[in-house]
Amino acid sequence: MQKVNFGSSARYSAGAILIHWLTAAAFAFQIGLGWRLDGPNGPQTFAAFQLHKSVGITILLLTLARIAWRLTHRPPPLPALAPIERIGATAVHHLFYVLLILMPLSGWLIVSSSKVAIPTFLYGTVPWPHIPGIAGLAPAAKAMVNDVAGETHEIMAWIALAAIALHVLGALKHQLFERGDYLARMVPFGAGRVLGAVALLLVVGFVGLMGAGRTVHLAPVALAPAPAAAVAPAPVAEAPAETPAPPAEVAAAPVDEPAAKPAEEVAAAVVKPSKWAVRMASSSIAFHSKWSQGPIDGGFGKWRADIVFDPKALADSSATVTIDMTSVTAADSEQASDLPNNDWFAVKTHPTAVWKSKSFRSTGGDKYVAAGMLTLRGVSKPLPVSFTLTIKGDVATMTGSAKIDRTLFGVGQNEWAVTTDIPGVIDLAIAIKADRVP
Repeated sequence: MQKVNFGSSARYSAGAILIHWLTAAAFAFQIGLGWRLDGPNGPQTFAAFQLHKSVGITILLLTLARIAWRLTHRPPPLPALAPIERIGATAVHHLFYVLLILMPLSGWLIVSSSKVAIPTFLYGTVPWPHIPGIAGLAPAAKAMVNDVAGETHEIMAWIALAAIALHVLGALKHQLFERGDYLARMVPFGAGRVLGAVALLLVVGFVGLMGAGRTVHLAPVALAPAPAAAVAPAPVAEAPAETPAPPAEVAAAPVDEPAAKPAEEVAAAVVKPSKWAVRMASSSIAFHSKWSQGPIDGGFGKWRADIVFDPKALADSSATVTIDMTSVTAADSEQASDLPNNDWFAVKTHPTAVWKSKSFRSTGGDKYVAAGMLTLRGVSKPLPVSFTLTIKGDVATMTGSAKIDRTLFGVGQNEWAVTTDIPGVIDLAIAIKADRVP
């Protein structure tokens, strides 16, 4: 097959080439950053969230610049391709434009709809506003927007990775196996045989940038002050989620971003939190609600808690509570027999529920709020827990409470899905006594 060479008229313009590779580099680095957002809570993770937001807005601006450039500069014609390849190349090209606009916008929506209005400063310097009108939404509407944006952000991240794989494989196929200098259209340097090596080098560079985003050390972030109205937290603070992609301040997602901590607190957090062993005989997880025929009082007989905590090391503290849903009990025998059924906890298909902390913050004295995620009946939603903690020597006593909207988890199906007889919000009470593990 005769080798095809492209002259300058078949190449993209210098501006298009520059924007293309800047966007590719930023996106590769962004993927690595996204993968580390589910890491342990602390200054590094928070700094990664802030940088993830900055790179996302940068990608959005680069994409808009690329579109503006394309509208004012005619792109080179496509080389001779089979009809199916031409259609595929065009489709992937336009898909990139859609994804590179909607992904940053969905991430911006996640940040704007977060219950904790943490301000955004691009690269720690340039203030970036939230999307107008989102902060004034009703709590339920804002939560719905946050969930949808988080899921969308994560899904689009995976679609983007698949599109990149197709794009790269197609370019390598044409360059390495069809003896055509296809890369010469977009690569700012190299010709002839050199382009084959350049193709492989670009792939290695893309993977390297992903790894850099995943592992780069980030200094703790101290956000510049914002107007009080812009940063006033919601009545119950919880860590906002940020995309994927999951993405994320999301969840998209899915996923929540930990609340900002003052720089002096980060610097002072040198205490290593202790591990605690729960005294199960002196601890309990109970719930309370009511219906037209009387109260609903119950709890769980089997559960475990993995707790690492110290009031002076909140950033490094964590807790995971795993509940055996088959151990559900109720004061009323009829309720006790009904709760394991599919209309309620569906214990046969979802035998466990898990609450995992995302961050802790002090609200003064011995009072704290733990932001976390509850997974119940296969559904994961944010669930903050307010608690009081006293530590005397090596014994800790904790009493906590939370309110769970059962409808978000599908607890109560069919005629029980409505909240006329049984309220949607259930009160949860937690009592824990634990011993410090030497």
